[in-house]
Amino acid sequence: MQCQRLCRLRTFPPRAAAPGGYNSCSTQAPFRPDFAKARRVIADAKMVMRAEMLRRRGGFARAGAAAALADQVLTRCRPPPGTTIAGFWPMGDEIDICPLLHALHALGHALLLPVTPPRGQALLFRRWAPGAAMEPGRFGTQHPATAEAATPDMLLVPLLAFDSHGYRLGYGGGYYDRTLAALPHAFRLGVAYAAQQVPAVPAGPHDVTLHAIATESGVLRVVAGAGQD
Repeated sequence: MQCQRLCRLRTFPPRAAAPGGYNSCSTQAPFRPDFAKARRVIADAKMVMRAEMLRRRGGFARAGAAAALADQVLTRCRPPPGTTIAGFWPMGDEIDICPLLHALHALGHALLLPVTPPRGQALLFRRWAPGAAMEPGRFGTQHPATAEAATPDMLLVPLLAFDSHGYRLGYGGGYYDRTLAALPHAFRLGVAYAAQQVPAVPAGPHDVTLHAIATESGVLRVVAGAGQD
């Protein structure tokens, strides 16, 4: 299904036939797919879905969702002891992961929050604990005032939309795309409202999938055996 989805999003020009109908030894210029056009098609599809999900997300919230999300993660996808976990400070209509962060801290996990660098760079992570001093960052974000940095073993990843293949739609800045690619061995757990699942997120060959997605209603495992029951 992943291949079918990508093919629907790509529009390549037809291959010209060589004289006599034989292509392999043609003296014509070799066929090269229009990858730039394919990227534009995917980018446009993401932009349309991003606007729609931003418009709709305010209606996804419900009482008790934050506590339910924390319970789902701790019962169905609990991190192994000693895991260093990167979260994020929820903004706007994002599902509130603060109860989950506090519960993970109580279990003894080292927690990190991201620092948003200039565009084109991956996120940095600083150590955080409940009650730690925070300072403002780019785009209305907040991050720990401490300069103590660390590398996570697991990331809680925000998103606007996700599908059953583990593809996520972000906000368009590319920060998490670069961060996930730079941390290939870290466990990637998306967190969202269940209503943010869509049939298919527009995706290209360089989009990094999540291992699992946790919502207030359950945990969707994309990789067999991901997490713990």
